[in-house]
Amino acid sequence: MKEQIQLRTKKLAIGIVRLCGMLPKNDSNKIISRQLIRASCSVGANYHAVCRAKSPADFINKLSIVEEKADESIFWLELLEELETRFSETISVNIREMTEILSIVVAARKTSKLKLQP
Repeated sequence: MKEQIQLRTKKLAIGIVRLCGMLPKNDSNKIISRQLIRASCSVGANYHAVCRAKSPADFINKLSIVEEKADESIFWLELLEELETRFSETISVNIREMTEILSIVVAARKTSKLKLQP
C-alpha cells in the first residue's frame, strides 16, 4: 500500500509540473504554478519520508505534513481551475487525485493516533 501511494504522489507531482508548463506565461500563472509545484512535490517527498518514519509518533507527524501540503495543493489547483478554464478538465482530474490522497492520509493519521492511545 505504501509503495502504491508513493507512486501515486510521484505521478501526480509529475502531472502537475507538466500542467504548469503548459499554462500561458503571465505573472499570476507563474506565481500560482510555483506555489502549486512546491506544494504538490512536497506531498510526494514528505510521503516518501512517512515510509521511513522512525516511530509511530514520527509517522503521525510526517503524515500531518503530507496532509497540510495536499490541502494546500488543492487550494492552488482550485484557484488555477477558476483562472484557466480551458485547462479545467485536466485540473479537475488532479484535484480528484489529490483529494483521494488527502483522504487516505487523513484516515491513516487518525487510525495511527487511535493505536497510540492506551
